[in-house]
Amino acid sequence: MPEPSPPVSSLPVSPPPSRGPVQFDLLASGSSGNASLLRVGDRRLLLDGGLPPARLSKLLAEVGVDWSGIHAFLLTHTHSDHWHPGVIEMLAQRRIPLFCHGSHRKALQAGAAAFVSLGFAGLLRYFEPGRVFEPLPSVRCRPLAVPHDGGATFGFRFDGAGWGLAYAADLGSWDRDLAPAFADVDLLALEFNHDLDLQRSSRRPGWLVNRVLGDHGHLSNHQGARLLKECLQASAKRLPRHVVQLHLSQDCNTPELAAHAARAILDEFQVEAMLHTTWQGQRGPSIELV
Repeated sequence: MPEPSPPVSSLPVSPPPSRGPVQFDLLASGSSGNASLLRVGDRRLLLDGGLPPARLSKLLAEVGVDWSGIHAFLLTHTHSDHWHPGVIEMLAQRRIPLFCHGSHRKALQAGAAAFVSLGFAGLLRYFEPGRVFEPLPSVRCRPLAVPHDGGATFGFRFDGAGWGLAYAADLGSWDRDLAPAFADVDLLALEFNHDLDLQRSSRRPGWLVNRVLGDHGHLSNHQGARLLKECLQASAKRLPRHVVQLHLSQDCNTPELAAHAARAILDEFQVEAMLHTTWQGQRGPSIELV
C-alpha cells in the first residue's frame, strides 16, 4: 500500500489564484445524488460527487465546465449519494486531488479500486475537524463535524477575498458551535429534508422514520429554520444574500413547505436574501458571489 499523503495542514500554501468571479453551482441535491461546484477565478472545486460520471459530466456541461476544469474534489461523508466509484476513477485519471477525512479512507478503498491509484499518485489530502486548509489557492475551508449516521460527516465554511459561504447538507442536529461558524457569510446552504407531519404519516418503515427523525438523521423544515435563525442571530458583520435549501425529501417534503419555513425566519429578521429551494432530479441555482 502507498504511504498516506500528509494532512492538508502540513502542505505548502498555494500561490494566489487568478482574479475573477466567485460562483457556486448547485448541481444536484438529495438522496438520489449530491454535487456542487465552487468556482474561484479560473479554479474549480467539486463538492461531493454522488452521481454516475456520465450524469455528473452532463450537469457540469450545463454550467459550462468539463472534467479538465476541475482542480480539486472535497467529500462531506461516505454515504453513496455523496460519492460514486466512477467519480473516484475520474479523479485518478485526471489527477485531481481528493480532500477527505482520514476515516473515509476505509469505505472509499473498499468501494473504489481507483482510490488506491490516488494514494500512489500522492493525490490524497486528509483534513481534520476545525483545522483550516486551502482546497483551492487562497480559498480557506474550515471543516465542521456534524452528527449524521454516515460516519464522520462534515459541513464546510469557505472564505476568500471579500466573500464567505457555508454548507451543511446532511445532519440530524447541531451543537452550539455550528451557528457561529456559519455566521457572516454571503451564501448559507442548509438542509431542509422533511416535513414532520409528512414524515410521520408516510408509508415508510418505522426504522427509517426513526432514523430520519433521530439526532443523527436529517433536519426537518422546522429544524432547518431554527438553524437558519441561529445563524442569523450570530451574524454581526453581514447577513446572507443567498439562502439555499438542501436535500429535500421527495417523499416527505415539498418545495412550498420548505420555502415557507425558511421565509418565515427571513421575514422575522427582515433579511432580503434570495431563497433558493432545490429539488431532486433538477439542477439547482448558479449563484455569483463576487
